Amino acid sequence: MAVSRSGTFSELDRRCMKEALRQARAALVLEEVPVGAVIVAGDRIIARSGNQVEQLKDSTAHAEILALTSAFHALGSRFLEGATIYMTLEPCLMCAGALASSRIGRIVYGAPDPKNGYLRLTADRWPFHPRTVLEHGLYGAESLSLMKEFFETRRGDRIT
Repeated sequence: MAVSRSGTFSELDRRCMKEALRQARAALVLEEVPVGAVIVAGDRIIARSGNQVEQLKDSTAHAEILALTSAFHALGSRFLEGATIYMTLEPCLMCAGALASSRIGRIVYGAPDPKNGYLRLTADRWPFHPRTVLEHGLYGAESLSLMKEFFETRRGDRIT
């Protein structure tokens, strides 16, 4: 298990997270919770998605789940050991479980989710595959800004 909070990200990391943010903005336009995900194998994007829960009327249609499904098809494999997923928000417990099952090599997310994120629900247990590397904080402020915009304008709620 490896967790990095250093903020030392590559140019590829930055490009991929910017694409995840584009996916999140597209979800926002559709009045979905603005979460985006991008999966990269090598230096090539093989899957991308934004949340589609409302569009598909499917509570499991999170950006991460949809991107994982696309990546499995793209690679013809049920494991993603050499791949990286970029997500704008800390994964929920459902998505953390799917990521663990995928054996994804690396997870990079932007903003924490103190209300529904896996960290709140797993306490001190590592929910991912033992070889998965976890990094966070890349474009976290931008990711959080999208979430605040969604909740303030669509539901009148305020999140801190």
